[in-house]
Amino acid sequence: MSSDNFFKLARAAGVASLVAVAGLLASCQVRPLYAESTGVTQKLADVAFSDAGTRVGQQVRNQLIFIAGRGAGETKTPKYTVDLSVSSGTGGVLYLPSSDTSAAGRTTVTASFTLKDASDGKVLKSGSRSVTSLVDFPTQEFAKARAIRDSEDRAAREVAELVGADIAAALSR
Repeated sequence: MSSDNFFKLARAAGVASLVAVAGLLASCQVRPLYAESTGVTQKLADVAFSDAGTRVGQQVRNQLIFIAGRGAGETKTPKYTVDLSVSSGTGGVLYLPSSDTSAAGRTTVTASFTLKDASDGKVLKSGSRSVTSLVDFPTQEFAKARAIRDSEDRAAREVAELVGADIAAALSR
């Protein structure tokens, strides 16, 4: 008789735990970031970005405008503004003692941003993202300058993707 009660109690506990797990899973709010129901695509189209002071900053800004507007360009009546600050630097990592130069390097692009509501200036999200791109340094000076520029452009595109995702996530809430 006591084992019968034990099995009934175990069955009831199993059913209760199944109901609890189902309730927890039902409350999960996982959905695509750019789903139509979230309205993120329209909110991103209403974002304006601050002017850039450097060539790399302009690359990041242009990529962000393309991401936000889905290729349509920047909005004329922004509901949100992003203050963007971009810095970049390149350094050698593979030192060649025979020629006293580096054969390879890293370019790091860092973008700091603050997303604000344009109507009241309330800060919705701020953060910083950084991307490192590798570069080979040829012996010719022009080729080296072009390799560094290409490395900066690659890193600028990547950091813009990260910042764009951060902004989209903030606007989806």
